[in-house]
Amino acid sequence: MHFPAYLLIPLACGFLYVVSMLAFKRAGDFGVGVWRTTFVANWACALIFLPVWFSHGWAPVDWSLYWQPAAMAVLFMAGQIFIFLAITHGDVSVAAPVMGVKVLLVALFSALLRVGDVPLKWWVAAGLSGAALGLLNIRGGAPHRRVGTTVGLTVLSAAMYGLCDVLVQKWAPAWGPGNLFPPMFFIVGLYSFALLAFAKAGLGGLKPGAWRWVGLGAVTNALTNSGVAITLGLWGNATAVNIVYSSRGLFSVLIVWGLGHWFANAEREVGRAVMISRLAGAAAMLAAIGLVMF
Repeated sequence: MHFPAYLLIPLACGFLYVVSMLAFKRAGDFGVGVWRTTFVANWACALIFLPVWFSHGWAPVDWSLYWQPAAMAVLFMAGQIFIFLAITHGDVSVAAPVMGVKVLLVALFSALLRVGDVPLKWWVAAGLSGAALGLLNIRGGAPHRRVGTTVGLTVLSAAMYGLCDVLVQKWAPAWGPGNLFPPMFFIVGLYSFALLAFAKAGLGGLKPGAWRWVGLGAVTNALTNSGVAITLGLWGNATAVNIVYSSRGLFSVLIVWGLGHWFANAEREVGRAVMISRLAGAAAMLAAIGLVMF
């Protein structure tokens, strides 16, 4: 039985992802807003890769290839904007499980772009993740804010991130280990200055209590994105990585129910039927992860 140890990285990133989304949602209670949240989150990602750029120097590629990180930066920033809009209009415990659809999209994009092989068991695992997505998202008779908007925005985010992941696997080998991500995330940071034009105020206008949450969210989000990016760049297997990373749907249920009060989050106030459906979804998610990891 083969256990790819590198898949522990996206598993840990799944946990950090939920922490970051809960922190960003809490920051929203202080009036941070989507545009300032995205700006801070994107620059945290850019800064975490700067030391790599300083140590590696310029990538051993022709300047004509820099359109590749520029294109991926557009996709990544769009994914960031859509997911932050989703958690602003809805719940993390809805958005995180719905993001599991990214697994299906990555498998589809990988097949269409002929990026690596997608074994049959990965397609089965992708299907199980889709079933888990539905079970984790059942709300019973509980009222919910703009669930359709939340789901739609999250699916758009998943499509942007998914295509970006597949392009990383396709283009990263030509750039050499670790060389593609510093320019990509730096360009994301540069693009992000345009977002401040839509913000109601600058970063200096943030309330003191807001920085605690937006800072926590930015750091954990940067660690999450860098972890997934490095895994894809070094080992590829975008479909497998994203199936394991979809564990964030399971973590969102567990963290919201067990630790949600730390973030002043009231999403855990749901009924028994919803909990049972989410446990079933968690089981399907674990089965999908098991198919990939063993």
